[in-house]
Amino acid sequence: MKVVITFKATPEQRRILEEALKDVADVVFLQDHPKDAIPSLLRGADAVISIYPDREIGDLSLLEGVRLMQIVWAGVDHVPFHLIPKDVLVAGNAGAYAEPMAEHVMGMVLALAKRLLPNHLKLARGIYDRETLNKEIRGKNLGILGFGGIGRAVARAFRAFDMKVLAINRSGRTDEPVAFIGTLADLEYVLRESDVLVISLPLTRRTRNLITRRELNMMKRDAILVNVARADIIVQRDLYEHLKENPDFQVGLDVWWKEPFRGEPFSVDYPFFDLENFLGSPHNSNIVPGMFPKALRRAAENVRNFLLGGEVVGLVDRDDYVAESRLE
Repeated sequence: MKVVITFKATPEQRRILEEALKDVADVVFLQDHPKDAIPSLLRGADAVISIYPDREIGDLSLLEGVRLMQIVWAGVDHVPFHLIPKDVLVAGNAGAYAEPMAEHVMGMVLALAKRLLPNHLKLARGIYDRETLNKEIRGKNLGILGFGGIGRAVARAFRAFDMKVLAINRSGRTDEPVAFIGTLADLEYVLRESDVLVISLPLTRRTRNLITRRELNMMKRDAILVNVARADIIVQRDLYEHLKENPDFQVGLDVWWKEPFRGEPFSVDYPFFDLENFLGSPHNSNIVPGMFPKALRRAAENVRNFLLGGEVVGLVDRDDYVAESRLE
């Protein structure tokens, strides 16, 4: 069997991939060969491990005959599914970055609830404001849209505050101890009941622009919303206007509508950073020491399981993404 690594790997990353796969497959690195050798190298491959497959391979029709494409990132909304042969299975690296992202969510929620940034900036200007109330989150309702690896890690983290978890996933089922589990059909209920809402959904044709002015108006006026999924799940203008009109409503974003990883410089269309009820971070919730090697090992082990006939984690439904790929 043969596994082709399409991205440029460092020596450490090569070692991780080879250690995980060398006893079940020949591991081939495209970076070791000239570009005109790509067609012959992909011929007969059982699996490929990629980050940005279109950039790394070029002509994705060359994947004809490949059985599995494993993406190293958890999200796959950047993958041009309409260019990939229909028989190729695609797996995201589901849950690989869940724990540090859950910590980031907790940091954002607490920073917003306790008004840490506004109070810090006031003190820096010599303003000693001890009268403005903070929020308490203990015992409140925690809504989680997207109850996969990240969502479950968030729920575990917030057990420290005895929060009541109201979760949404595709199946409406979970083994986790939650107060409520439903599907997107139950979105209105979760929005209305949540004191804190965390978005960890994949961006698909079904979730793009899921949260509009209508959905925001369903939420409590003093709710906290944190998005660590994809910005395009929320309509940018609607979010800004809701924040401006509702100063007790607070938002933390780790994801943006325009980002360098999508090939465009960071920018926002509205002055979010002028608002005291807003907090942002540069899509770095998963950036902690040792995280990428750990995620890469997880991806390689998923491919290994596939080659040995075992369970494959993170397989995606192409129908959820084809329309998205054409919009990229």
